[in-house]
Amino acid sequence: MTTSSGSRSFAGRRAAYLTLARVIVQSRKPGTPSLGDRARALPRMVGGALSGRSGVLGRGRLGLLILAVAYLVSPVDLVPEALTAVFGLVDDGVVAVWLGGALLVETQRFLEWERAGRPRVVDGELVG
Repeated sequence: MTTSSGSRSFAGRRAAYLTLARVIVQSRKPGTPSLGDRARALPRMVGGALSGRSGVLGRGRLGLLILAVAYLVSPVDLVPEALTAVFGLVDDGVVAVWLGGALLVETQRFLEWERAGRPRVVDGELVG
């Protein structure tokens, strides 16, 4: 018997895997940024999100990405793996798949935004 919570978590995992697969397939198409281009774009993307000058990545989404990284590297999460063996790794796998897919999507959006001329935010007063 499946609970509604169980079916939601399965749907979430399935959506994460499908998103990651779609992004990987799209990233292999000619003309798309390489993984090196994406890695070099990360500091600019994070800096733009923190300063509020990026038109792509907001602070909320950046916070989720940072929380996912913290979850994966946190030593506190080692206890479930020690007690439940393989099943304890499933939650880490789901978070890692989501994080990988999210980083691919966000870097793609950021690089497209940069290529489009990087509309800038100008500090000042609105007159009108």
